[in-house]
Amino acid sequence: MRTTWSIAPVLAVAAVLLWATPSVSQPRETEAPEPPEPPYRADCRVEVEGSQATAYCHNPYPAADRVRLHIECARWWDLDVDGGPADLSPAGYVQLTDRCWKEIRSAWVSHQPLPDAAGR
Repeated sequence: MRTTWSIAPVLAVAAVLLWATPSVSQPRETEAPEPPEPPYRADCRVEVEGSQATAYCHNPYPAADRVRLHIECARWWDLDVDGGPADLSPAGYVQLTDRCWKEIRSAWVSHQPLPDAAGR
């Protein structure tokens, strides 16, 4: 028991000294950050009315976007819908519509960037 009490002040002093010692940081080699990708995701609004969903998409960006409407039907026997893709050029507009037999649980639009004319 006596050794525990004699070690405690030494450990406390060591902790204070380590805490009070300024740390020296090595300068890091910095890499030039990659430029951010230009935005491509079209602005889409999805409306559900009964068993039909409609997505209204407008692309305000200079890059093309491929959009698809996806619908999850509420009934277990009703097949979910993954609509066909629509290529949306810059300043373009598209309306996508699909339906379930009965109620719709959720509907959303997926986006995929398209290569530009230069193949990027």
